[in-house]
Amino acid sequence: MARKYAKSASNDVRRAMEKRKKGTLKSGGSGKTAKSKKQAIAIGLSEARAKGKKVPKQKAAKKKS
Repeated sequence: MARKYAKSASNDVRRAMEKRKKGTLKSGGSGKTAKSKKQAIAIGLSEARAKGKKVPKQKAAKKKS
C-alpha cells in the first residue's frame, strides 16, 4: 500500500511541533504565536505542501446552509 504522506512531510510536522513547544511557532495570517497541537500540525503540513512534498490536499470547509 502506498504512503499517504511523504516521510519528509512528517519531519516538517515534527519541526513545527518543536517550535510550538519553544513558543516560537507563528501562524500565517496574523503572525500570532500558535498554541495548540492541531495548529502546529496544520502549519507543518501546509509548509510541506508549499515545498511540493507528497501530502493530500486540504479538505474544504463545509458551507453553512
